[in-house]
This record gives sequence, C-alpha cells and structure tokens, in this order.
Amino acid sequence: MTSTGIIVARFQTPYLHDGHRHLLEQIKAKHHKVVIVLGVSPVKGTKRNPFDFYTREKMIKAAYPDFIVLPLPDHPSDETWSLKLNELLQQSFPNEEFILYGGRSSFIPFYSGGIPVEELPEQSDHSSTTIRSEYGDKVLDSEDFRLGVNYACHNMYSKVYPTVDIAVFRDHKKNILLGRKKQGKKWRFPGGFADVTDSDFESAAKRELLEECGAIEVSDMWYVGSAKIDDWRYRNEEDKIVTMFFATDLVFGQATANDDLLEVRWFETNELEDMMQNDIIAAEHFVLVDLLLKNLIRKENKLMTQSI
Repeated sequence: MTSTGIIVARFQTPYLHDGHRHLLEQIKAKHHKVVIVLGVSPVKGTKRNPFDFYTREKMIKAAYPDFIVLPLPDHPSDETWSLKLNELLQQSFPNEEFILYGGRSSFIPFYSGGIPVEELPEQSDHSSTTIRSEYGDKVLDSEDFRLGVNYACHNMYSKVYPTVDIAVFRDHKKNILLGRKKQGKKWRFPGGFADVTDSDFESAAKRELLEECGAIEVSDMWYVGSAKIDDWRYRNEEDKIVTMFFATDLVFGQATANDDLLEVRWFETNELEDMMQNDIIAAEHFVLVDLLLKNLIRKENKLMTQSI
C-alpha cells in the first residue's frame, strides 16, 4: 500500500513563498495523496498567528487544489497533541499508512505518536516571521484588501483592555492627588493601560504613576477594587476597559504633571463627593470614587472595631 504524505505546518504567511513551494513539490512527487495538517492557535488575530484556518486553507488550495487540508488545534501537552494528530489522520483516512513531513524547526521534536517522520532540509532562507513583519504595515488599494481587514476585525474575540488607576494619599489620607488631562478640564485619578512588560498590575500602577506624576516615592500599592470604565473611546465598541484600582501613600517627593497629564493637584479627600456632584471629576471616574470611599469607610470601621 502506498503511504499518504502528511505535511504538518502552520503556513502563517500572506502567500506561499519559494521554500513552501519547494517543500510541497517534494512531497507531491513522492505521494499520490498529500494531506496538509494546519496548526490552529487558540488565540485569534495575533502577530504570530494572523491568519485563521480558512484563510490558509484557501491559499493552499488555490495553488494545490488536489491537496487535502485539515485543522489541528494546538494543545499545551505535546503528548496529547501527538495523540490528537494520530486520531485525526486515522479517523479521516482509515486503514491508510502515513509519513509525516516537517522542516528543521517544525513539529518533529515534539511529536511522540509513532507514525514515521521525515525531516526535510531547508531549501531557502525565507522566514514567515520576517515576511509577516515586512508586510505588517503595508496598505493596498484594493477591495480584497479592505474586505480582508474587515474579515479579520469581525472574527476577533471581543476584548477587555486592562488599565490601572491610582489614588495617592498624603497627610494620613486627608489629601488625595488628582490629575487633569491636556484635552479635558475635569479631574481624574492618574493611570493608564497595563503593558505586556509589566510583571503584575501593582507594577503597572507604579510605572503609570511615575510616568504621569513624576519621580515621587510612594508606599506599597493596596488593592481597592476593579470596575468597567465608561471610556468615550469605547462607548460604541464591543471592546471595553476594565481597570484595577489601587491606592498608595506619598512617602516623599513633589508630584509634577507628565505624559498626558497637563496638571496635578492635591485635594481634600472629604471633598470628593461634592466634586462629583459639582461635575468637577470626570464622569467615568465616579465609579472609582465610590469604590475608594467605600473602601476607606470599611478600613475606618475595622480600625474602630479593633480599638474597642
């Protein structure tokens, strides 16, 4: 019985480059039947995996219409993934024999399923990563390009953007630091988006505070709560912002407005409710003021209970 050639790969490029075609032609010359198993990431629309299964399937079938293309979801366990690959092939093509093919930096070191494997030498210096990066900012004036952008956005998961906001106190919680942005007149807590380089939300809060309020020294951050923020930029979008709200005490230093803050100023903490009623605080931060005041009341009640 003639074996079926199985290519296990990702093909995460906008086109089949020379290296791809050489590999495919090699396998086509050896087997009457060729199957391509495409790895499918659990995360949609990333820089490493921008193309979904259907987009890659159409690209391959346009050049090689006789090839069969199957999806195989990624799995955190190499052993389980290997078993899933075997199951996919055996259920799709009962009683057939297979040879698995891959390049030098392919699935081969992670596969333990027992089907014969053959490593093919690299025939070009093409890099899918380099190609994706090269074309990452190229805009084409075509309907197909615009439809592709629409397709990609439409098929992304709705996202929650994590941000951090910080309440900075001084004088035993009597004063609180607020900032005013360049494009707004109302006061708000300093803060911003968490970054992929932040090790945790407390680190993100410390970084944002220093970026917006200068080189001040503060105590350890303590968690106040979290809340969905009615940010005007996302008001009509499915994507939303959820912030992690922290508080800290000023140790020393003079707060100065930086980054996207035009001004920072200390206010009396007991004035926060009046400031909301008088529309002095940004409306999207009302929920944070409420969280903070409730947290302070709980702390105060706890201290009173402990002193009795």
